[in-house]
Amino acid sequence: MVQYITSSDLPTPWGTFKLHVFLEQSTGREHLALSFGQWQAQDAVLLRMHSECLTGDALFSLRCDCGPQLQRAMQRIAELGQGVVLYLRQEGRGIGLLNKIRAYDLQDQGLDTVQANEHLGFAADMRNYECCQPMLEHLGIKQVRLLTNNPRKVAALRELGVDVTERVPHEIPANMHNRDYLKTKASRLGHLLGQDFDPPALMPEAAQLELDTTKKE
Repeated sequence: MVQYITSSDLPTPWGTFKLHVFLEQSTGREHLALSFGQWQAQDAVLLRMHSECLTGDALFSLRCDCGPQLQRAMQRIAELGQGVVLYLRQEGRGIGLLNKIRAYDLQDQGLDTVQANEHLGFAADMRNYECCQPMLEHLGIKQVRLLTNNPRKVAALRELGVDVTERVPHEIPANMHNRDYLKTKASRLGHLLGQDFDPPALMPEAAQLELDTTKKE
């Protein structure tokens, strides 16, 4: 399903990562893994699963928190001395770049991110994480500490047989352009954000379970 292609060094402002390229044969997508440091098979490795966002990652858009999340993840991994970023080529929560910009236009007209995707005929989040398991297997990783605010990513990895030992919060402060975007993440998609947003009206079961567990602790 996923074929390893090649690797090279990638110097960055936070240190030199090793860049690994994988080909998802069913879609033709080229996914990346950015690894830093070494680990043993029993180590719980710090992991960020980051979906491609051209506007945020490369064009510095303030409409989302994607670019700062990617940079902060690489910084945190380098500071720790060990970890991996899986850079997944599924733009716009899986709807592609063209449709993502169409969704932006609808958001400019007043729809939130979920409403915009649904107006275009898509689900709120169409991402698939099946490619992650063989990528992690190639890197010799069996246990991870997942850098995310999204409980669905935790559930997805566990369903694939990856041992997620901890969810590590990875929150970027809101700005005037993405506050509504982040609020929708929390209220409509169940992301666990600590900022001053209204509580979720409909929270996915995985998110509710984590909150209940936290309260007990």
